[in-house]
Amino acid sequence: MSPIPTVAIIGRPNVGKSTLFNRLVQRRHAIVDEQEGITRDRIYEKVDWSGKQFTLVDTGGYIPEEADVIDAAVREQVGFAITEASLILFVVDGRDGIVASDEVLSGLVRQSEKPVIVLVNKIDNNEMEWLTADFFRLGMETVLSVSALGGRKIGDLLDEVVQRLGQIPEQQNEEEAVRVAIVGCPNVGKSSITNRLLGREKSIVTEIPGTTRDAVDSEVRYHGKKFILVDTAGLRKKSKISDDVEFYSTIRTQRALEKSDVVAVVTDAQEGFRKQDQQIVEQVIETGKGLLLVVNKWDLIEKETHTLNETAVEMRHRSPALKDFPILFVSALTKQRVSSFLGECQKVFDVWSAEHPTSRINAVLKNATERNSPPAVKGKHIRLKYGTQTGSRPPRLSLFCNFPDLIPAAYRNYLENQFRAGLDLHGTPLKLQFKRS
Repeated sequence: MSPIPTVAIIGRPNVGKSTLFNRLVQRRHAIVDEQEGITRDRIYEKVDWSGKQFTLVDTGGYIPEEADVIDAAVREQVGFAITEASLILFVVDGRDGIVASDEVLSGLVRQSEKPVIVLVNKIDNNEMEWLTADFFRLGMETVLSVSALGGRKIGDLLDEVVQRLGQIPEQQNEEEAVRVAIVGCPNVGKSSITNRLLGREKSIVTEIPGTTRDAVDSEVRYHGKKFILVDTAGLRKKSKISDDVEFYSTIRTQRALEKSDVVAVVTDAQEGFRKQDQQIVEQVIETGKGLLLVVNKWDLIEKETHTLNETAVEMRHRSPALKDFPILFVSALTKQRVSSFLGECQKVFDVWSAEHPTSRINAVLKNATERNSPPAVKGKHIRLKYGTQTGSRPPRLSLFCNFPDLIPAAYRNYLENQFRAGLDLHGTPLKLQFKRS
């Protein structure tokens, strides 16, 4: 199968790139706000039109020759997007006319020698069409007017895109991929880990907390298996979410978590396992996702022979839920153990997805009740008769008994621990249901 072509949306800040992106993918994926410079990383989404499919990429606003570290990183990201693209959608603001940034960016596009469509945005009606003519001065062959906000001429644009891309492969059933959401507090190194795994600088990395604002998907292969890595914005306490953009970034991260198979919660070794880290771990477990805890910046810790094991014990003491989940100590800076990341995610995914035979479940149940029989409650003797798996991702076990409502919480916890040990459920939440036989 030939690769799906990529179409990159580029332009200076505030010309409506993200609004166009959302219009084309038909949902609010990229963050849109009146404030300039909201989109920083490249955002990817597949688009289907007339039975054809292509990958659409949104990019940050291109500001030439700015000293700001983030603006410089955005320029680099735009360059990457142009290099990857099969076709470029160069968005300009029809109401502003050609400005210096447009001319600089048009030169960059011409140097790439990639096919390009100049999109004169914010042309809301036929009376404004005359504003389009001036943009032919940029030297591009195809100039189209659109209104990303109003949806004007979007169908014409998609027809042109499909025509320009030529033969696009028909949509096919894609190979299953393991979706790994990389989450954590701001500035713990989520993007640095992602970039190490990809072997290239896809997500912007700076020393400024909160640089990543959108959830960014990247595909990578590990031992023949396809993984989708989702780098997310840092999660803060609700009381510290300072503006609308950060609020929506947090929502995107929550959605990325819900759509994932495995969640890697990244913490900062120097900061220690904080209350906010613990809350994120508990949220992931509650959501029912496979969980890997990743302690980053391990190179900055002074170590003795047993420091790693002692740190893991201390973290599990502070958050007892962690006893059932793996902890990986890494350094994105030195690449220490980063190569183990995807292997650990695969192990967690396999446990999270596993189907267990009823015979094995009942062997564990029989052993558990013989070692510690259910207590009598209100003078009634509880008999656990048999169990079976009724779901996966995460595993769900249904246990049938005579008085399901009378089983004490302590005995429920005991049975969960027995099943975790007996079925080797390290890395996944477990849902136990008690039903009347």
